[in-house]
Amino acid sequence: MALSTMIHTNLPTALCGGAVNRISVISAHQQAFVDSKLNRGARRLAESLTSLLHLNIEPPSRKNLEYSNPDLFAEEKHNTPTTSPKEMIAEKWRHLHGSTDWGSLLDPLHPWLRREIVKYGEFAQATYDALDFDSFSEYCGSCRYNRNKLFEKLGLSENGYRVTKYIYAMSTIDMPRWLERSRLMDTWSKDSNWMGYVAVSDDEETRRIGRRDIVVAWRGTVAPSEWYEDFQRNLEPIGIGDAKVEHGFLNIYTSKNKSTRYNKSSASEQVMKEVTTLVQFYRGQGEEVSLTITGHSLGGALALLSAYEAAVNLPGVPVSVISFGAPRVGNNAFRDELCDLGVKTLRVVVKQDLVPRMPGIVFNESLQRFDDITGTLEWVYTHVGDELRLDVSSSPYLKRGFNPMGFHSLETYLHLVDGFHGAGSAFRSDARRDVTLVNKACDMLVDELRIPQCWYQLAHKGLVCNEHGRWVKPRREPEDIPSPIGDQAHKHSLRIQI
Repeated sequence: MALSTMIHTNLPTALCGGAVNRISVISAHQQAFVDSKLNRGARRLAESLTSLLHLNIEPPSRKNLEYSNPDLFAEEKHNTPTTSPKEMIAEKWRHLHGSTDWGSLLDPLHPWLRREIVKYGEFAQATYDALDFDSFSEYCGSCRYNRNKLFEKLGLSENGYRVTKYIYAMSTIDMPRWLERSRLMDTWSKDSNWMGYVAVSDDEETRRIGRRDIVVAWRGTVAPSEWYEDFQRNLEPIGIGDAKVEHGFLNIYTSKNKSTRYNKSSASEQVMKEVTTLVQFYRGQGEEVSLTITGHSLGGALALLSAYEAAVNLPGVPVSVISFGAPRVGNNAFRDELCDLGVKTLRVVVKQDLVPRMPGIVFNESLQRFDDITGTLEWVYTHVGDELRLDVSSSPYLKRGFNPMGFHSLETYLHLVDGFHGAGSAFRSDARRDVTLVNKACDMLVDELRIPQCWYQLAHKGLVCNEHGRWVKPRREPEDIPSPIGDQAHKHSLRIQI
């Protein structure tokens, strides 16, 4: 059965009942209203997790707000640009992408690196914002726009990249009926979901950043509730050594079925074919090429798997991963192999977020201290790379209290990155990114700002009024309908264009 976009993974199925059966499974780009009055079991579970994980959640407080007049605050912010002028980083790009493991750039956070992190985070956010997750839509689980319109529709054209390939994924794990994504029987695909894309920098951006940058952006899970049961999962071998990774992540990455329309080849094969084509072409033009892979939540896990595969098959290409709220993926040997392959990984983590603590909330890298007694534990999950650690309490604009969805939201991450200066430092007063974006799919902004929760949605929930005055679902433009034939045509035009 197809991997449901409600779970995007064969992680243990989201709790079908029990303690958290009133946490809705919701859209990543349009998280629906979630009942804030959890039942007693859910509240007990939340309290237990908070205690277990030492999250140090602060009680609601407004004492540290930087503004006293919300209207004045809005006026000041609304009259300033949301980004700073771009810097020429051509001579420093290797340093910014981890050649020295980011050690000297994170605390304080170098402004050039901050911009790069936000750029790649917005590429990951695009995979949520463009996802059609309307359960009444015949295209539920696909991207709303074709690849040539994606960045234009999402306001990302100024980043200087163009999309060259869409990625589709599936799972061979059976999902319960309540996780079926669409109420319609006739859908664009019963097996596959849009999971991300491949993009490449244009000539102007290439001059600015000092190389031709290929980006792979992966979409993540829908709701943190999907992770509550994922305390410990089976590890499966990858490669020829001792490296092992979580079975569910690998299943998503490698599943394929000849009888499907969009996954006759796996997500792994789709990505590697496209990236290899781009690398060969630009290297053939004498250009220096890099590969940067990004993703949030499950997308961060898939980013590590694709980075591993790319580093093995494309020697000499600098590979870096910038992930947000990503879980642990594999064991110590997997971490060590990535390091030996030269993959540079920067994990952006929010202190209060539960997802980076999983899988292996108990059996994780903290057991390494016992290596002298137990030897190398192949079944222990371990994080990879360097960490940029953020704290919800650092922002005067975010609510306090236990809000797992808000803690895990990618927009919360990008807000905190934009305001981060260094450990123990105050939130940047000159942070540029629009604070309103935080509430796109959650309810994290303080009430004084008067920003509606979960405001990001289609006008009239996607319905339009036709010429007869009737409200109907619009038909997609032909070029926006997913089609394997169109995808093949794209490959031909791509070679001509580049």
